[in-house]
Amino acid sequence: MKRIRYSKYVPDPAGDMSMEDLLSALSDYLLQSGFNDNFWYELPEGEQTLDELRRAIEQALMGEDIFSPERLQEMRDRLDAMSQEQRDQLIQRLMEKLEEAGYINTNAQEPQDEANAPGGQGGNESQVQFEVTDKAVDFLGFKTLKDLLGSLGKSSFGSHDTRDLSTGIDASGGAKPYEFGDVLNLDVSATLFSAMQREGVKLPLNLEYSDLHVHQSEYQSSCATVLMLDCSHSMILYGEDRFTPAKKVALALAHLIRTQYPGDSLRCVLFHDTAEELDISQLARVQVGPYYTNTRDGLILAQRLLERERKDMRQIVMITDGKPSALTLEDGRMYRNAFGLDPLVISKTLEEVNRCKKSGILINTFMLASDYGLVNFVQKVTEICRGKAYFTTPYTLGQYLLMDYMNRKTRTIH
Repeated sequence: MKRIRYSKYVPDPAGDMSMEDLLSALSDYLLQSGFNDNFWYELPEGEQTLDELRRAIEQALMGEDIFSPERLQEMRDRLDAMSQEQRDQLIQRLMEKLEEAGYINTNAQEPQDEANAPGGQGGNESQVQFEVTDKAVDFLGFKTLKDLLGSLGKSSFGSHDTRDLSTGIDASGGAKPYEFGDVLNLDVSATLFSAMQREGVKLPLNLEYSDLHVHQSEYQSSCATVLMLDCSHSMILYGEDRFTPAKKVALALAHLIRTQYPGDSLRCVLFHDTAEELDISQLARVQVGPYYTNTRDGLILAQRLLERERKDMRQIVMITDGKPSALTLEDGRMYRNAFGLDPLVISKTLEEVNRCKKSGILINTFMLASDYGLVNFVQKVTEICRGKAYFTTPYTLGQYLLMDYMNRKTRTIH
């Protein structure tokens, strides 16, 4: 006879916890830009250790982002009652669950293998590195977008509206004579009225090609966007981390475009001493560096990327907090001047802004600083390319940027 043995139920905090809630609580740590580490530049780009992850999880368990207020005190009491060994086991299980869910990857190699480790011992496990997966990056983008839109209130999604009209299924304009290539969404009333005007009221009523009229709908355009992110050293100076919010906004914008504007495209450009294209999936792993601000190289690369896109609307969204302070000379040498607005750097940068204007590329600038010289430079950029300039903070950057993207309804397409 089969027997079943019952025992007292002991709740498992790791089993009861949602990995999505845990990942949300860890978002600031996973997207960090090196702001909290004085020696961040010694760690290779995008690499984080399991020991750091353990500390971040332990801190998250004591925070208010995972549990409801009712369960928070219960969890804190349970953690206080645990020994250090039991806490370590709990955190280890949570790390394993994150990997099983596909949010992190710990397949990175240890810095020292067993043969080369001091004293013949194995490498220090605390130095084993992990990577954030594309699945985690996508989730963090969705979470940021949800948080930002929640703070904005009601927002209508869809494609970008313009002043032009086109033929389509949703009729929002008057009828027009049918032309070859139009969607045959026939306006029966206008078609019959045209025929009766020509032949009078009689049966049978002969219809001719010129009598055909179709409904018009609002023309909805597609947009190609290059997001330029400043990753110079100033983005984490002056007691404030500006780059992490910029990364979060970029992830949210990528998720918004992929889910709500599938006809649009988004490319990302990092500009510092030089400029480079960055895949959105790698954005969470990027940190700032001891760099200057070469805005001109960023604009050159952004134009090159937009030239490949066949879209009605092309724009550059630039997020920066510093004045241009570097320039790549014709012979390839780097010219740097971080003191004031250097006339050579500014003139060469504005030349690229003029090229953007001639190519029909709009530049919208989101400025995370407000000193007089920088404001003056941004105003010149805005005047040249007829774009917009937003002087905002890391806390309101996402609201300004997403509202700007979703509310562009006045651009006329020719």
